[in-house]
Amino acid sequence: MAGLIHPYNGIICIDKPSGFTSFDVIAKLRGMLHMKKLGHSGTLDPLATGVLPVFAGNATRAIDLIVDRNNTKAYRAGFRLGYTSDTLDITGKTEATGRPLPDARALSGAAEGFVGEISQIPPMYSAVSVGGKRLYDLARKGISVDRPARTVHIFSLDIVSYDASSGEGVMDVTCSGGTYIRTLIDDIGSKLGCGGIMTALRRTCSSAFSLDDCYTLEQVQTACDEGTAGDMFLTIGQAFDYPCVHLDERCTRLFKNGVHLTMGQNGITADEFRDDKYLRVCGCDGELLAVGYTVDCGSGLKALRAKKKFYSN
Repeated sequence: MAGLIHPYNGIICIDKPSGFTSFDVIAKLRGMLHMKKLGHSGTLDPLATGVLPVFAGNATRAIDLIVDRNNTKAYRAGFRLGYTSDTLDITGKTEATGRPLPDARALSGAAEGFVGEISQIPPMYSAVSVGGKRLYDLARKGISVDRPARTVHIFSLDIVSYDASSGEGVMDVTCSGGTYIRTLIDDIGSKLGCGGIMTALRRTCSSAFSLDDCYTLEQVQTACDEGTAGDMFLTIGQAFDYPCVHLDERCTRLFKNGVHLTMGQNGITADEFRDDKYLRVCGCDGELLAVGYTVDCGSGLKALRAKKKFYSN
């Protein structure tokens, strides 16, 4: 029956529309796909658009590994210098500072100072919890509290365009997960002495996923109606770039039964294996069974363990 989609195990990347929360996207997909077991990695504010990886079925078990290990993000952000905002972006109460606007050279110089490891204080209008309460809930009541600073990494920051007469511009940022782009723009504006707010935000990359992998909600709905939504899903293995351990039929059966296999002794090999890195554990049919790691079991032997399993017994 067209439109009746059975549960999937995989990842579907959504180009989140502006005005939607990340949870709004999940709620929409639950209705379209007729399944409840969905989750996302990397929350986007309602203003933002772009890459939102959504995990379905057993793939939801991979979300924390994506956050922990593959969390590089890339954004294109619009900004306006000469203004401040309580939300640090255009959606809040904005106010002109009346301070002189910098020229392009001064802006680039200030921006360069934020490349590398930096400290950020999360904005009050954010989902961060302090003392068991969401900051945005406190902010909406007019309450401001001290927030612990966090360390983030800005890998690159490029000014794409800038109009010194209006203070309007666009920047590209590649950064670690947990970075607030509106805080970055506010901090750059503070350094320049004129203030700055974010006017637009589009996530172009999240971990291993880019806009090329994304579908709009309208495209997903059309595919559901046509019974082809399954073609939109990526496999769990495409989320990881770890070296792969290939199991034969016997070892696949033993691994699924919880047996701790030893590297080498069972003919198990991993290309470019390093002790400090996770491994993809693939069964005899090529299916990703788990993300694993090894432990030393003496006499020079290492045993294979599962960090996250993606199969059902």
